[in-house]
Amino acid sequence: MTTTHPAPTTTARPGDGIRVALFATCANDVMFPQTPKAVLRLLERLGCTVVFPERQTCCAQPFANTGYFDESVPVVRNYVETFAPYDYVVGPSGSCVGAVRHQHEMLAEHAGDAGLARDAREVASHTYDISEFLVDVLGVVDVGAYFPHKVTYHPTCHSMRIARVGDKPMRLLEAVKGITILPLVDADRCCGFGGTFSMKNPGVSTAMAGDKARRVMDTGAEYLVAGDNLCLLNISGVTNRQKGGVKPIHLAEILATTETDREGASL
Repeated sequence: MTTTHPAPTTTARPGDGIRVALFATCANDVMFPQTPKAVLRLLERLGCTVVFPERQTCCAQPFANTGYFDESVPVVRNYVETFAPYDYVVGPSGSCVGAVRHQHEMLAEHAGDAGLARDAREVASHTYDISEFLVDVLGVVDVGAYFPHKVTYHPTCHSMRIARVGDKPMRLLEAVKGITILPLVDADRCCGFGGTFSMKNPGVSTAMAGDKARRVMDTGAEYLVAGDNLCLLNISGVTNRQKGGVKPIHLAEILATTETDREGASL
């Protein structure tokens, strides 16, 4: 008698067959490498093939925001040439993603380069913040994350007003197993960083950061979550000096953490 065995079945993952270029951003690459690494783990866990184009540099936002439009154009050109071959570009920064979408075409037009403007518009159209990519492209909210801690969420200005990620980060957080999300009063108020704003207007920036830090500490949260590490850096600078005990963590790092990951580990 011949015994037959059923063919093994595999569970389809939302990212199967999708190739993604990881846009790490220059600040994360230099100061917060754990964040793009978390994006890599998360997307691969969901089935995506992730590529890191080594030619990537800055998004040109610091130049553009300071009025150095001509100096921005080579940076824009590099971004376009680096990421044009990919169907999806994903980054862990609403600020940088917002800059790509809202500044690149404008900067190319300022330079009188219609071809670059066209290409910049095309690449920007498939550049996503990680929260948008998960919800809008992969169609997932529960990514299998586990984070048994009390957190509060700061919606950074550029992610909300420029990239317009909406409630997607909060929806993703709410689906994390074990998490407790504490409301943040005046959550939509700026933390005072604003890139070059904090250097040009240090007194105003410091006051704004102080207000935000007090609100964060008042929640009693263990972690402050946001989608932009430089905003987290600005706020945590105040909370650390005041010994507030609130740790900063990027949204992607929470979403990349599973129950298995946490066994024997501490964040």
